[in-house]
Amino acid sequence: MKIVFTAKGGNWDSPMDPRFGRMDILLTYDEEKEELLAVPNSETESMEHGAGLQTAKKVLEVNPDVIITGNGPGRKALDILHRSNVRMYVGAGEMSIKEAYEAFKADALKRFE
Repeated sequence: MKIVFTAKGGNWDSPMDPRFGRMDILLTYDEEKEELLAVPNSETESMEHGAGLQTAKKVLEVNPDVIITGNGPGRKALDILHRSNVRMYVGAGEMSIKEAYEAFKADALKRFE
């Protein structure tokens, strides 16, 4: 399974970024390979509009099974994400990446529809 975290850093101890569209780092964890991959999302910082759409497209390029974030995306980004089979979970905004992963595995995060 491939999981995307909205992150503020590139390792397990990094804090989650509660934002979706303007997340600092798109952090991907491939459970099969046990590999973390950090992709900067800095291009959305200067965007006045459309950051969520841009980020949703970028997330879908890595073909995740799951997205874990704090608050979830806006409506337009959510529409794009719903066209895929990706599942999204929210409520991890105040956690580290490791804590968010453990909460997901324990079924302690809320599914975002």
